[in-house]
Amino acid sequence: MHCLWITWIDPLPEHDGQRIYSGRLIDALAAAGARVDVLCAGHDASPRHDGCMEDGVRWRLVPEERHRPWRSVLSPLPHIAYRPATRAMRERLDQLLGERNWDRVIFDGLSAGWALEPCLAHYGTQCRRPRLVHVSHNHEESTRAAVARNYSGNPLGKLIIQHDAEKAATLERRLADRVNLVTAITPEDAAKFATRSRRTPVTVLQPGYAARKVAHRRIDATTPRRIVLVGSFDWVAKQMNLREFLAVAAPLFAENGTELQVVGGGDAAFLAEMRKTHPATDITGRVPDISAYFDGARIAIVPERSGGGFKLKVLDYVFNRVPVAALRGAVAGMPLKPGKDMLLFGNYRELAQGVLNVIDDFDLLNALQDNAYAACAEAFDWRKRGQALFSAIAALESVRDDAAA
Repeated sequence: MHCLWITWIDPLPEHDGQRIYSGRLIDALAAAGARVDVLCAGHDASPRHDGCMEDGVRWRLVPEERHRPWRSVLSPLPHIAYRPATRAMRERLDQLLGERNWDRVIFDGLSAGWALEPCLAHYGTQCRRPRLVHVSHNHEESTRAAVARNYSGNPLGKLIIQHDAEKAATLERRLADRVNLVTAITPEDAAKFATRSRRTPVTVLQPGYAARKVAHRRIDATTPRRIVLVGSFDWVAKQMNLREFLAVAAPLFAENGTELQVVGGGDAAFLAEMRKTHPATDITGRVPDISAYFDGARIAIVPERSGGGFKLKVLDYVFNRVPVAALRGAVAGMPLKPGKDMLLFGNYRELAQGVLNVIDDFDLLNALQDNAYAACAEAFDWRKRGQALFSAIAALESVRDDAAA
């Protein structure tokens, strides 16, 4: 099986969940037996070059181009799909479609949605055409509608975000209706896709985990009285979550002698604003190795009211044996039971106060991290994810061409 995989950008280095999910899934599909050509933008931070071959994956890289964000307002594409839809990407896609008869074309995330119409136009009504697959990272229609609802900035900004959410919904529906298979990152997302696009089969494809696993850890009085919050803060939804949470929680933590470390990269101006507004909070920016921040924390927080999807950082917390406290609905797709494997709260204030209430309860903290590790130990294997994807797209051979048109 020879697949053309279309994604936004070379996933190396793995700075965020989107890149981790894309990069690891590409590798896992190739390890399962597929030949994969990946079309995406290259960049200087990756060691890859156009045409390089790695373990069954050939990287077809085009130069990265940067658009002014406001330009996407004038496009029928949402910003997430407008950004990678450069002239170089379109020209390279045309070249690759004419290069061979692909068995499968995979649209990785809504960012690859720009490529749907060129693919449909290229193949037209041909009987022998590749099966089309949408590997989703979120159910973007519901996620971006929630972001627009929750946005509390200036009115013009809210209108722009609402308009972009509507365009994302239109593109996602079009993708789901025209492909032969949709994969969803959580069962919750799968149910939303299945409700909207009843003709297109949907399968759940949760992430795997391939980073550090800590075999044993005890939290005690020698562990700093510290909370860790890991994230990537480029997207407006992630910035909204952090801004709203810190406004409530940072004063409470400071008053109670509890340190909060926010670890992860993001928009430089936003991070500078947060440091100035909350000087008692340690906002590190991007770090080369996150392990020490897990080792030095008693508990981790997932305060995400907006954003949706699977939170890969929760796997980092669990496998580094950091107990997890989260907002309800923020840890979709995880086999964790509230009260036994993690703590859940209804709003930011309850979350912050709840963490303060347990931060010195070492028996509870250690029980939470032990139980969570045990619940996830065998559940997140990239090799199995690659095999599941390979099997799902191989099964599309039985789908009739006229049913897919």
